[in-house]
Amino acid sequence: MNSSDYYTPAVATLVGLAVKLPGLVKDWRDPLVRSVCLVIALGGAGFFFAAPPTIDAVNEATGTANFSSPLVYGIISAFSAACLLLIVHWRGGPPAYVRRVSRRWQAGYALVVVMLVVLFVLGDAPVDRHTDFDTYYATTPFIREMIVLYLVAHMTAALVTTVLCWRWALQVSGWLRAGLWILVVGWLLNLAFSGLKMAAVAACWAGQDWGALSTTLAPALSAMSAPCATVGFLLPLVGPWVVYNWRAATTYRKLGPLWRELGGASPRTPLAGPIPWYSSPRVRLTQREAGVQDGLSLVAPWFDTEVRTRARSAALAEGHTGDEADRIGHAAMVAAAVRAVRRGLPVGSRLLPDHSEISAVRTAPVGVSAALRTSPIVAAARAGLATSPAEDDEARVSPAASPAEDGEKSPT
Repeated sequence: MNSSDYYTPAVATLVGLAVKLPGLVKDWRDPLVRSVCLVIALGGAGFFFAAPPTIDAVNEATGTANFSSPLVYGIISAFSAACLLLIVHWRGGPPAYVRRVSRRWQAGYALVVVMLVVLFVLGDAPVDRHTDFDTYYATTPFIREMIVLYLVAHMTAALVTTVLCWRWALQVSGWLRAGLWILVVGWLLNLAFSGLKMAAVAACWAGQDWGALSTTLAPALSAMSAPCATVGFLLPLVGPWVVYNWRAATTYRKLGPLWRELGGASPRTPLAGPIPWYSSPRVRLTQREAGVQDGLSLVAPWFDTEVRTRARSAALAEGHTGDEADRIGHAAMVAAAVRAVRRGLPVGSRLLPDHSEISAVRTAPVGVSAALRTSPIVAAARAGLATSPAEDDEARVSPAASPAEDGEKSPT
């Protein structure tokens, strides 16, 4: 494998850590949050310190041949323990049970890490091996036991985590289930990684050379497992947040036509105050919803139910459903009211607000907003092509239209 094959998954896991870091700062007392961050950090550290350039740098800096081997083995063992602890805290249960199981896994893998260091010190590995340490020293006393201990510990964690995630995935649904199945895939890849390494080591004991399994195929499987582990752990935590904000952003965009329409009633006075540019979609949506409510309150005295009725009838005549016609009628009423406000028309007796009409608009603002954008019936009401009752009254009392005056002029 190239160096990039190690550093790329390391960077990917660190990106995952950056995503979760704000949650760690906010909820650092939560064992689940700490476990997630620890898993991601140790996974990235494992790939970073297993890269050949890093191995060479660490060995040279410490002045000890193969010093990176127990370091990488220890990091991977700690990663295995962190994954087990995360599953235990994630699944939950009686607090006493969770604490007891967590302490057992912690103690077991802490002992593994200590034994790795002890066996390395007792053994003799004078020749630096960057990629084939496992097979090169597979028959060396104490180093051989260190390699086997590391592989058995890793395989145990992979097998237990796979079984736990598999069983749990069959009992849940949604984002959690998706994340667990991804973890199952990731840990099966980890199990295959350890299995191939162990097979290559066993082949050395039998005098065979299966080094390609350990130096080529196993690292490739490990590189694929890292993104699976990161995505699997983060998906149930980040997925709902992403969907929530996506829906907020979508609703914010859909309310745009209604926001702009109501804003036209009082161009010099914004419907809502400014908010920071970095505000979340939810905050932006809340601001827009509040502005829409204020705008509806502003134009409500000019709501004309007859405009709504005529627009609704026209929509039904065009083949719209009852719900669509209702939205078009309310949208036409809003557009006509905004036009009346801008023209400075007085509030007549038939234009007094009907609270049921106001409530209907406020409870379905997205549908009304869509009708404002797309309906030609609403566009006609906005342009004043449909005569309002107030304008009908003015026409009936206009001298130019008075039948009496026409009668007086006819004899002459």
